[in-house]
Amino acid sequence: MVVKFGLLGSLVVHDGTELRPVTGPKVRVLLAALLLQANRTVSRDALKEALWGASVPASADAALANHLTRLRRVLAAADGGSDERLRTVAPGYQLTVHEGEFDADVFEAGVRAVRQAHQREDWEAVRREADLAMPLWRGTPLADLAPYSETEKPALRIHRLAEARLQALEWSFDAELHLGRHQEAVASLTTLAGEHPLREGFHRSLMLALHRSGRQAEAFSVFQRLRRNLVEELGTEPGAAVREAYAEVLAGDPAPAPRPRPAPPRPPFQLPGEADAFTGRETEVATVRALLGVPPEADGPGAGGTSGGALPGDSRVRAVVVSGMGGVGKTALAVHVAHRVREAFPDGALYADLRGYCAGGARTAHELLARFLSDLGVQQDALPEDTDDRALLFRSALAERRVLLVLDNARNAAHVAPLLPAGGPSAALITSRQLLADLPGSAKVPLSPLPESDQHALLAKLAGAERVGSEPEALAAIMAACGGLPLALHIVGGRLASRPSWPLALLAKRLTPHRGRLDTLAMGDFDVRRTFAMSYVAMRDSDQPLEREAARAFRLLGRVWSPHAVTPQSAAALLDVTEARAAAVLDVLADAHLVLNPEPDRYRLHDLLGEYAAQRDDEDTEAERTAALLRLLSWYAAALAAATRAATRETQSPPPLRGDAVKHLSLPEFADDDEAIRWTAKELPAVRDALTRAGELGRSDIAWRLAVGLFGHASTHWWTGEWDACLEQAMKIARRHDDRLGQAWLHRRTAVAHGMAFRNEACLEHLRIALELFTERADLSAQASILGNMSAVYLQSGDPRQALVHAARSSDLYRATRNTKGEALLLSRIADVHKMLGDQDLAAADYRRVIELIRGTGHGVFLATALTNYGDVLRALGDRDEAFEVLAEALSIRLRMNDQGGTADCLVYTARAHHHFGEWEAARETWESCLELARRHNLEKRIDECLEGLKALASRVREGSTGAPVSGRPGSGSRS
Repeated sequence: MVVKFGLLGSLVVHDGTELRPVTGPKVRVLLAALLLQANRTVSRDALKEALWGASVPASADAALANHLTRLRRVLAAADGGSDERLRTVAPGYQLTVHEGEFDADVFEAGVRAVRQAHQREDWEAVRREADLAMPLWRGTPLADLAPYSETEKPALRIHRLAEARLQALEWSFDAELHLGRHQEAVASLTTLAGEHPLREGFHRSLMLALHRSGRQAEAFSVFQRLRRNLVEELGTEPGAAVREAYAEVLAGDPAPAPRPRPAPPRPPFQLPGEADAFTGRETEVATVRALLGVPPEADGPGAGGTSGGALPGDSRVRAVVVSGMGGVGKTALAVHVAHRVREAFPDGALYADLRGYCAGGARTAHELLARFLSDLGVQQDALPEDTDDRALLFRSALAERRVLLVLDNARNAAHVAPLLPAGGPSAALITSRQLLADLPGSAKVPLSPLPESDQHALLAKLAGAERVGSEPEALAAIMAACGGLPLALHIVGGRLASRPSWPLALLAKRLTPHRGRLDTLAMGDFDVRRTFAMSYVAMRDSDQPLEREAARAFRLLGRVWSPHAVTPQSAAALLDVTEARAAAVLDVLADAHLVLNPEPDRYRLHDLLGEYAAQRDDEDTEAERTAALLRLLSWYAAALAAATRAATRETQSPPPLRGDAVKHLSLPEFADDDEAIRWTAKELPAVRDALTRAGELGRSDIAWRLAVGLFGHASTHWWTGEWDACLEQAMKIARRHDDRLGQAWLHRRTAVAHGMAFRNEACLEHLRIALELFTERADLSAQASILGNMSAVYLQSGDPRQALVHAARSSDLYRATRNTKGEALLLSRIADVHKMLGDQDLAAADYRRVIELIRGTGHGVFLATALTNYGDVLRALGDRDEAFEVLAEALSIRLRMNDQGGTADCLVYTARAHHHFGEWEAARETWESCLELARRHNLEKRIDECLEGLKALASRVREGSTGAPVSGRPGSGSRS
């Protein structure tokens, strides 16, 4: 919404749709006083003087505050609810008025344009500019605000405005006479001469207009009346200009022939030629057209031809910014759209490459304004020297024209702002590698790399559909290497077209990442590396410290962590800065499209940008890069430890890393186990890479913590085998470096991995080794936990007596170390033992206590396991309804957490319950659902149980029996 303030007549506020009432004389005076000092601070004393003059009452402060509150309501209503228009700025208040919103400012700018046109004797321009300015004058300024308008400062401004109007009128009639419009000017000049009997300019023009219309006698009368008034009122004779006009009348010279009107110049059309192979971008093209106020093409997006006028209601914006990384096709899109909307801008299309990232320096607004004004017919010798004055003249020239400006390759908002139209029917289409988020009144259209279908179509256009379709594997490799970047695809397509004998496989080989790919992606003026360099070097050599920091971050990301996303927290560790500073640095890179920001707080390098950044290895030392990598690896170890604590509520965590690399780390915080597990799943590829990098650096202490830190994720994703592989890799590193603490923890967690997968013998073997290693270290807490795990494995193996023995030993050690964290876990194992021994009432009581202890703690995995086992006990006790209710809650937790193994556990127990209660069809459906899930994720034990359950079910149905349920063991596993 654009708010217009008017004081050229009575004071008005217009919101662009209708007038907004400003009631109360004091509020109106207050607004006028602020408008006359728009965008400047007006002191409280000055406002009180405007309201009350010299008689300021004692209650003035309170009354002023009340009037300001009422004024703010008026402004907020006109501004669509925004309350930012009137600000408190010591020692008073400041009213913000944007360009084009205040009629007095617009009028004075128009008068300046009239003067400039008069100076260069461009008479058509004089008339045109005067015709634009004069309708703004509704009457005497502030006519309704006497006596305030009669005080010194307002009166001076009113006088200046009135004099500007009269002078512009004189220049306008001067132009009328030069254009031979004598008769048309007589009536208006007669009125003005009567209203201003001492103003020589109007009388001179009226004399000439009458004389040249064949009315010499009337012309003599005008001179005589003016001379008499001047002598009587001022005691002076008419000036030289009037005397020259009188001499022309006396001589009876015929009226000079009107100057022939020059043929209207052809509107400038400067758009570059459009590439034949423009492909895709249908959504973006339609968006830009709509923002420019141009309706869709009749043949649909991307069709040829041109379109009609603007959309009804004139929905355009002043500027549309198409942004994206270098080579993503910004210019191609802008030129493509500009060609198709040219009929909507009949007064021309201006184009300029602003060279915002050119090594030779960007083009300045000063020089471009000169060129644009010249293109629109302004003489060079009439151009102001000041850039701001040129911008005003340019906006005035565009005010009644429908011109499309295509401003290509802008560096930043300040670079392009002076070149934009100030409202009116013109519009600008801007391309930039920056988002230009700080460009007022603009709409943003960011471009991403092309999707695969458009990549294929573009290569087919450039190299031939049959050829690119003949080698699908090589084509897929080429497209992956180009990363969806149109510049890279054009280079590849051009190479293929110019080398018809080349197989696609040859080019695919040359495009292998980090093996000369960027060298291959260069052809003539098309060069991916050079395109990237423009963005990077501009940032590296910037005079802004934050941009230089961003350039360093870009290098480190490419060299140290190119394939993976970072967050402000992980980037803070990499860069050795605070989280807030890292976020600011990443946002600078994202705004420059040097990193992608696919989701909130996650940033990653485009594949090609990552390779370019990795090649900047001569700008940081190897020691700096290694230190950065160690900080990042240490951050991952600490973050994984936090995730596992949230996901498992483990009874004992590994000792944290020590040293400078882990000081002041900003770590993620997790509301519950689900959030922690999902975070780890997202970071898993980075964790695997971190594990390898830690091994290469010889940092076994980091490597084993990374592997052990996946415990929380494995509680729901053990069946993928990812954790087993990481544990095995870390164990090799720990043994290579004789890291006894690392081996102890790795044996302990490897045992858990085997227990989750029901590999009971392997689980016990690793637990025994871990118990021995932690006994060497006299770590009683670890021993207590391991003995508890052994209890769980014995139970899982069907040996409840040994399970009870080891549970008792574990309980003794927990009490010795005063560790209360293991209470719920140990109680659940005792409940498991009672269940296996057939003591269902004791088991039910124990499970209820476990559920009570852990409900609400955020440990969904543990809760779901306890609910599953409790549901099975309720089945055995014959409590059907509560059994299914409890099992349904457990299943909902597993599904919410995407826990495939746990879901299979719940389905097994639910199928058994249906079988137990003789619900054959429900049992069959549940067994089949579980079997499908188990086969999809290769859960061998569950596959066997499902097949056994279906077989038993078929037998029961044939016999018509409702006998005992299919036997099975608890699914709790060894997970602490």
